[in-house]
Amino acid sequence: MNVKRILLASHDTAGARAAEAAAFDLCVKGGHIVHLIVVPDFWKGMRGDDWLNNAVTQDRFGKYVEDQLEREMVEHVGRVSEEAARREIDYRAVAKQGKPAACLLEAADEVDCDLIVIGSPRPKGMEGYRSRMDLDTLTRGIDSPVLIIPHPGQ
Repeated sequence: MNVKRILLASHDTAGARAAEAAAFDLCVKGGHIVHLIVVPDFWKGMRGDDWLNNAVTQDRFGKYVEDQLEREMVEHVGRVSEEAARREIDYRAVAKQGKPAACLLEAADEVDCDLIVIGSPRPKGMEGYRSRMDLDTLTRGIDSPVLIIPHPGQ
């Protein structure tokens, strides 16, 4: 399968990296990948335990979390961008904050794509935050084909 325009949703976990690899393998040289990075809405307003901190400490912690998320995103985008350049694929990153399915539906409305590529959920028992894609919301609202790549731990 050779695809010219792909919307890739990934966030730098093992499953998301599997989706990235699949998207690169599917995309033709000279094609386009729009990379959606979703910052789940549970990060919004992250300030720490209210009863342990005063307002200044909460603001500092919130700024630290935001800075850490941004550093990780910049590193992630840099890595994916380098791979796209190596493969001669046009690449653009887009970040959205909210529920993953809603953000993906919004991005799909904004991007002209032939295929959407996402990773499957992390297997039970594996550590990490569970910002799961609501597949019911996604499948009821999506107009483009979606390819779900199995998690490498399955």
